[in-house]
Amino acid sequence: MHRIAVVAVNHVKSLELAIPGQVFGTAHSHDKPAGAVFGDPLYDVIVCGERPDLVVCGRGGVEMFRMTAPYDLSAVLTADTVIVPGARTDMEPSIEVLDVLRQAHGRGTRIASICCGAFILAAAGLLDGRRATTHWTSAAGFAERFPRVEVDPNVLFVDDGDVLTSAGAATGLDLCIHMVRNDFGAAVAADAARHVVIAPQRDGDQSQFIVHRDPTGASGSLEPTMRWVRDRLGEPLTLSDIAQHAAMSPRTLNRHFREETGTTPLQWLLTQRVRHAQELLETTALSIEDIARHCGFGTAINLRHHFTRRVNMSPLAYRRAFQPR
Repeated sequence: MHRIAVVAVNHVKSLELAIPGQVFGTAHSHDKPAGAVFGDPLYDVIVCGERPDLVVCGRGGVEMFRMTAPYDLSAVLTADTVIVPGARTDMEPSIEVLDVLRQAHGRGTRIASICCGAFILAAAGLLDGRRATTHWTSAAGFAERFPRVEVDPNVLFVDDGDVLTSAGAATGLDLCIHMVRNDFGAAVAADAARHVVIAPQRDGDQSQFIVHRDPTGASGSLEPTMRWVRDRLGEPLTLSDIAQHAAMSPRTLNRHFREETGTTPLQWLLTQRVRHAQELLETTALSIEDIARHCGFGTAINLRHHFTRRVNMSPLAYRRAFQPR
C-alpha cells in the first residue's frame, strides 16, 4: 500500500491532524472480494510525533488535549507521502522535524502541508523558489517571514509536483482528494469524497474567498441548478440555459456562481464534463467518440483538447493508467 506519514509537531491543530487519516483511510480499491462492502485499502496512514507527549490545539492555539503518536519521526522516512498539518505559527519547528523533512524530500518523497503547515515546509527550505499557499489570514506574515517563497493567498491549494500546499483546514480535504485522484484515478477519489461527504474535488485554483451556502437549496444556494446541470452533461447547455433554470439573468448567475464556487458557470460545467469523462474512461469500455458524446464535448477532438489541458495527459493515456486490468 501507499504509506502516508502525518507529522505531528507539538501544538499541532486537531482538525488538520485528523484530515489525512479520514480521507486516505476511506480510499479503497474497486476490486471487491465476494460479499465485501469495500475493496482493499489503498493507503497505510501513520502518525509520527516529534516527541512522546504532544499538545494538540484547537482554534486560536488553545490546548485541547495531549496525545502520544504511535510512531516517532524515524518512520517518516518509510513513507511515500508526508503530510504536515498546521500548528501554532508563533513557535519555531524543531531541528529534528526540519531535518527529517529535508531527508524525505531528498529521497524524492511527496510532501504536502495543510493550512499553516506551510510555515514548517518553508522553514525547512522546501518552498524556496516555489509557488505556495496558506490560510489567507496568515499569508502576509508568511510572505514577510519567507521572502523566497511565491505566496498565492487566492487559491485553495497549489500542486507543485513533489511539494503541495493547501490554504486552510477544509481545503486540506480538497488537497487530499486531489492526491487520491492523482494516485488512483477519478472513480476512487469520487468514492472517497462521497464517503467523507464532500464535493468530489474543487479545483486548486478556485478562490479562498467563497460564500458557503446551504447545500440543500435554501438561502439562495445554487446546488439545485448544479444538480440539474450534472444530470444533463451530455446536452449542449448554454449560459442562458443554466441562468433560466436558476431563475436569474446570466450576469447575476455569474456573480452568484463566483461567490459560491470561485469560478464561472461555464468553467464549472467544463470541469464537470472532464471529471465525468475520467470516470467513464476508468469504468467503461466506451470508445473515445462515445465518451465525448456522453460528456457533452460532441467530438473526440474536442474531448482530447479539453481533457489534455485539464488532466495533462490524453484520454487514452489516462485510460491506460487508471482503468483496472
